[in-house]
Parts: sequence; structure tokens; C-alpha cells
Amino acid sequence: MWEPDSEPAAVLVVHPATATPAGFYRAFAEFLVENRIAVVTYDYRGTGRSGSPREHRHLGMRDWIEHDVPTVTAWVRERFPGLPQLAVGHSIGGHALALGHGGPELTAFALVASHVAAIRAIPGRVERMRVRLVLNLLGPALGAVFGYVPARRLGLGEDITVAAVRQWGGWGRLPDYLFDDPAMRAAERAAAVTQPVLVIGMSDDPWATPGQVDALAVRLTGAQVERRAWTPADAGVPRVGHHGFMRRTVRDTLWPDLLTWFQKRMADVA
Repeated sequence: MWEPDSEPAAVLVVHPATATPAGFYRAFAEFLVENRIAVVTYDYRGTGRSGSPREHRHLGMRDWIEHDVPTVTAWVRERFPGLPQLAVGHSIGGHALALGHGGPELTAFALVASHVAAIRAIPGRVERMRVRLVLNLLGPALGAVFGYVPARRLGLGEDITVAAVRQWGGWGRLPDYLFDDPAMRAAERAAAVTQPVLVIGMSDDPWATPGQVDALAVRLTGAQVERRAWTPADAGVPRVGHHGFMRRTVRDTLWPDLLTWFQKRMADVA
């Protein structure tokens, strides 16, 4: 939990990307705190500091989306009553928010590098083959041996649970990702979201391509959606990719736009 020295003007929860630890968002949190926004970061169960992936091997992405995100949201709402409630969902964290699991009390939220993550939509042939190999073969096989998936050794970030990789791979084989899983009621839930939403994508993201980011955004038929499609040139860096928007290297180029957008939404409810 990151709190400003003075009374916060709002509170924001960062719902992380898969296999991305809470500490990765430290610089982003410090930037917001400097602008009087309290910030909460966390790890999904079975990742980072929220328990070992082996002990939580049965927890899949659906558990994170439908249980972890709402639970943290509810805790923050109780801890900071009366403040505008904001959120940023990075990748799968954005999937949870797009399906309404951030709760109806949210003043506004942003989706960063969140997309319809069908593997066949990855444009690069080599990257497409690598992701398919890791999610559908290596990950499950290693998970069966070790009781968890050593994602760090596979270049996918922090180690994660077997169930999460299997669900990730299963959704990835579907043309419309989790929107093709009837159990998720994804289309229905996304259409019920009514808050202001800022959708952010990067032109050089090898997974969340502009087209796939748009494919998620168009599902938010009841929301007030604004979009940003940034390039590395806009960010002033040679590469941004899937995680780069949350790195301190774009603090002075991209983060001020997100901050201004949130401040306008906060003013709307003041």
C-alpha cells in the first residue's frame, strides 16, 4: 500500500499481469502517490509473495479474475471509504476489470495491454510458435513434474500455478479467448460495464496487438471508452512491448496522460 503524505484524493488498485510481481509496479505507484493518489499493488494467489505456486497448483486464471480481483477491490473500498475508486488492469488484470470484477463502485479504470489473447492472432510466426509450445506443451509437462510451472526459466516472468497455465493455454486455443468459454459469461459481463474506461495499447506489443486490443474494447458496449494507441516514438524509448508502459522509462512521456485522464474522471464525481 502506497499512501501520499497528505490526504489522498483517490485510491487506485493495480491488478497485475500474469506472472508479474507487485514490485514491478513500484515506480508507477510512486508516480501516482506524488500526485495524491493512494495505490495498492498485490500478487495473485500462487504468485510472488501470495503463496507458492506448488501449494496453489489448483488455482487457475478464472480464480484470479473472479475471486482475487473482487476480494482486493472490496478490501480497498473498506480501507478508503468515501474516496474515488480507480483501477488499472494490466493484461489479465484488465480482463478482470473488463468483465466487471472491479465492482460497480469504480469511478473509472484503465486497461493496459489487455486484449483478446487468442494465440493464432499473434502476428509473429516465431513468437506464435513459442507461446503455443510453452502454454500447450512445455508448461503443462513441467507442471506435471514439478507441481508448478517454472515460468521464470521459460521467459514468462514469475513461476505460476499449473492450473493457470493450462487455462491460459486452453483459452488461447479459442478464436475469441475467454469470450468463447461459456462458464465465464464474458460477453454478457463486459456489456454490463458502464464506467469510463481508458484502453491503452502499444504498437510494438507482440501479444496485445492494436487489433486484439480493439477486439476487447468493442465488447464494452455500455461503457464510455477512450483509446490510446502509443508507439515507442511517442514514449521516447526504443521499445515498449507488453510490459513497457508500466516501466519508469515512460514516466515523463506516457504516464501524465493517464494521470490527467483519471483526474478528469475524479473531477466529474467531485
